[in-house]
Amino acid sequence: MAERGCVPAYRRHKPSGQAVVRIDGKDFYLGKYGTAESRREYDRIIAEWLAAGRVLPTSGGDITVAELCLRYWRFAKAYYTAGGKPTGSLDRVKVAIRTLREAYAHTLAKDFGPLALQAIQQKLAASGRCRRYCNHIVDQIKRIFKWAVAQQLLPETVYRALQAVPGLRKGRSPAPERPPIRPVPDDVVEATLPYLPPVVADMVRIHRLIGARPAEVCAMRPCDIDTSGPVWTYTPQHHKTEYRDHQRVIFIGPKAQEILRPYLLRPKDSFCFVPAESEKKRLRIRHEQRKTALSCGNRPGSNRKRRPKKQPGECYTTHAYYYAVRRAVAKANRDRLRQHLANGGDPKDAPQIPYWTPNQLRHTAATEIRKLFGLEAVQAVLGHRNMLISEVYAEKNLLLAREVAARIG
Repeated sequence: MAERGCVPAYRRHKPSGQAVVRIDGKDFYLGKYGTAESRREYDRIIAEWLAAGRVLPTSGGDITVAELCLRYWRFAKAYYTAGGKPTGSLDRVKVAIRTLREAYAHTLAKDFGPLALQAIQQKLAASGRCRRYCNHIVDQIKRIFKWAVAQQLLPETVYRALQAVPGLRKGRSPAPERPPIRPVPDDVVEATLPYLPPVVADMVRIHRLIGARPAEVCAMRPCDIDTSGPVWTYTPQHHKTEYRDHQRVIFIGPKAQEILRPYLLRPKDSFCFVPAESEKKRLRIRHEQRKTALSCGNRPGSNRKRRPKKQPGECYTTHAYYYAVRRAVAKANRDRLRQHLANGGDPKDAPQIPYWTPNQLRHTAATEIRKLFGLEAVQAVLGHRNMLISEVYAEKNLLLAREVAARIG
């Protein structure tokens, strides 16, 4: 097989004088060497080979599910990218492929039908995953077979039959419903901040004020931020709806500007929030709080590994951001429990901070904006094209409803 990035060459077969190209160990004769017809035939074969993900197209339908998954994975790694990095959709592809291979790896892909897909669907539903997640995985499996039809790997009837399998319906399957994402109270956020690394704490403060998506906060760069006016504008290099040609502009007010300003003093194309800087600040604060004399114990840097298994990335990922918040909440709860026990309290009655995620900050901002400026303002700030989506993010003003009931109910 040709190496990745290389295209099989147009060559001359000396004994016959014909043009030939070898792909995956198989020779394709193209006609008389040097003629326009042989060049066109070469271009056609190479184009089909590239379109099929650098594998030979086939219409025989004799490939197994495992072989189909391998071919689709080669395609997906190149397709589900943004800015040279894999998107979140690729994780869903991994789960779909793993689910297919576990149950039907050696089954011929043309024999994979609605009953097989329903068996996978029921297995997912019984696994404890929420209903929407199960439907997403089943839909991804359908897309794999749709792609196979487009590549002439399978007859069109295979995909059409799979389309007959409906998604899991609410209240009619064992799969649980995922609770809706709620805003996180500001007092919970404030109680968590002291336990976060300084850089992540500033990310949380900015996130709460501007109502962006977690990925947009992680990807902030000075070159993407226009600081010329009283209200700054942030245009992310990449964003969730970029593939739909939607423009995303995030406005940064005075409060967020004061927090963000020190992070702009760096090369324009570098990221504002860097894990290595965060770790450096954390270690410095830890050293300042050190109680053991320097003459005893380890000196700063003396116990560092030369080649650690994990190196800090150039920017925070949404996963790293999520787990930083989760660790901070766990640490805060441990301190609260310790203090509660020291005061003679019952462990069951210890005050605890509820776990929350960075994405809830966007819902908190949306709810506040709706209360102060209305739903149209939520749509503008959060960048939604549909007002119905904004209603999902912004909680209704229940205090207003309570006041109405008190007056007229």
